[in-house]
This record gives sequence, C-alpha cells and structure tokens, in this order.
Amino acid sequence: MNRAVYLLLLALGAFTTRAAEPAKPMTTTNQTELATLGGGCFWCLEAAFELLPGVKNVVNGFAGGHTANPTYQEVCTQTTGHAEVVQIEFDPQAISFEKLLETFWLIHDPTTLNRQGNDIGTHYRSIILFHNDAQKQAAQRAITEVGKGYSKPVVTQLVELKKFYRAEEYHQDYFRKNPTQAYCQAVVRPKVEKVKKMLKDQAQ
Repeated sequence: MNRAVYLLLLALGAFTTRAAEPAKPMTTTNQTELATLGGGCFWCLEAAFELLPGVKNVVNGFAGGHTANPTYQEVCTQTTGHAEVVQIEFDPQAISFEKLLETFWLIHDPTTLNRQGNDIGTHYRSIILFHNDAQKQAAQRAITEVGKGYSKPVVTQLVELKKFYRAEEYHQDYFRKNPTQAYCQAVVRPKVEKVKKMLKDQAQ
C-alpha cells in the first residue's frame, strides 16, 4: 500500500492513532554516538533499527533540506528539500556504524531514485548524512562495496548532516504503537522480519 493512500484513509477516519504526546529531545551519552539515515518511509527504518543490539534509541525526523522546522505536511510537498530520516543513538562498543549500514542496505533498495516501492518522492530518497569524517569514509566504502551486488548504480546520497528535525510525535514508535494497521502490515512488517531473520542467522 502507498503510504500517501494510507494517510488519506487515516485522515478520513478509516484507522485510529494515538494522540500526540510532548516531544522528547534526542540525547546521547559519552558512550554513544549518532547516525542519521534515510531510505524510504521512516516508520520502516525506525522499526527495523530498534531491533539491533547496541541501538539505544531511534527518532523519526527530517534532514538534508533547506527549510527550518519543517512539518510532515511541508516535507510531503517536496519543496523543503528534506528527506524522511531516522536518527539512531548507538553504542559503538556494541555495534559499529558499518554494521548499521549493513542493515540499512538490507531494508531498502539504494538503486531506486527518489522512491521505495510505491512510496515516491524526493523525501523518500536514499541518503546517508554523516556526523564526522570517520562516518563519511565508512559510508563511501560501504556504497562502493554494496554497489558490486547491483546491476544498476547506487543512487544513495552522501552528505554532511547540517540539522536534524524531529518529526511530530505521532510518527514516533509508529509500528510499535500500530502494528496491525494496513501500511504497517504491508510495508513495515516485511522489513522488520528481514532484520529478525538476519539476527537469527547471525546467532546460529
């Protein structure tokens, strides 16, 4: 199901959602780092990355554009330049940035320009927003390596993170709060199952 169609049904009252809650700022400790990635619907990425051991927190938001404090509705117009992204707080002693990228490639197609499946638009583009030079270099290596497995070129953008904007509260923990809803079942759950299988295979 296209998420735009799903959200239209949502607005018409076909589904129910939880009321908005006060925003909670993203924080880190001396032992954690941040990674910011975009690859389609941020509900999908959030639900998948939350499964990884060593990931402490995942926040849905927007980055990569030119508009300050964008709303979800503004981002969907494709005039802000922002992409839907997740910001991941992780413990580098438990999981590396490179390992996060392995999951990133698993749960989206980096060769489709400005789309993932039926979700189409520049805000769904594949993008890595690096926080430091080490992340930039690791991402460059990863893009080159993953490209060897595709017949089409990888179109993932690699840019420095300038500013991350947290999305509205109803977008946070969306799959966990709404696991049986149509879009979650059709689009989010298959990506979650991919990660669960990966973790199971790694544990064997």
